[in-house]
Amino acid sequence: MEPEYFPVEPTADGSHTFYSEAFGEWFHSRGGAYAEARTTYIQATRLVERAIQQGHITVLDICYGLGYNTAAALEAVGSLQENIPMRLVGLELDEQVPKAAIAQGLLKDWPLPVQAALKVLATTRQIRGSLHADLYIGDARYHIQSLVQSGFQADVIFLDPFSPPRCPQLWTVEFLTLVAQCLHPQGILATYSCAAAVRAALQLAGLHIGSIHVVGRHWPSTIATHAHRSLPPLSDQEREHLATRAAVPYRDPTLQDTAAVIQQRRSQEQATSPLNSTGAWRKRWLS
Repeated sequence: MEPEYFPVEPTADGSHTFYSEAFGEWFHSRGGAYAEARTTYIQATRLVERAIQQGHITVLDICYGLGYNTAAALEAVGSLQENIPMRLVGLELDEQVPKAAIAQGLLKDWPLPVQAALKVLATTRQIRGSLHADLYIGDARYHIQSLVQSGFQADVIFLDPFSPPRCPQLWTVEFLTLVAQCLHPQGILATYSCAAAVRAALQLAGLHIGSIHVVGRHWPSTIATHAHRSLPPLSDQEREHLATRAAVPYRDPTLQDTAAVIQQRRSQEQATSPLNSTGAWRKRWLS
């Protein structure tokens, strides 16, 4: 059966991305899809340095999508002279997305070994060898519970769902608490989002957060770790944002609620929150 067709959009670095009708968003920043994968996820986590230091690397790619973040990780580790074993787990809701990325030719600019690995992963959902990879299809809220129960520990986590207003299910305190349990004590999580609700949820999940400013992006991205080591500090603007009602996190106690229910729950909590008005913060910093 032919994979589903997705609308394609070029991005500023010459790479392309898909549009999701289900979520009403593009899969990547149109400032550069490949660049986003390499800077927000590979460089920010110092993935190559970790792989060299440890002699192996374990990666959890949440919202695998077209496979660009995994591709960037494979490219980075594959460029090293030594053969470093990699354990990779990808979580993806829609199996049609990685298949369509192949069928529509969106992987052709990655190195051939990377293309080959992504094709196998999209079709068989697993690879065995020096690259030990699994792609789990379905609701990430279910799969993250299985990973926690199995004792899975990632050195690096890529947290890359659609934006919180579009996909609040994967930005809740409950989900991120389980994600944090899958992060190795010395590991690092990276996400493109700097939303106050996301950062507050990461903190409530027990993680320390830092701010990464990426060239070409108007807003910073976020990294998080268990250890309060020398993370890039938040600016005054970012710290004040966490003291506003924008920082009221998304909650999903059963890990089964719909986006609409999660949004409504947050709106109700915001209405009674003692935190500062987000409007006043916006007027102070953005006007």
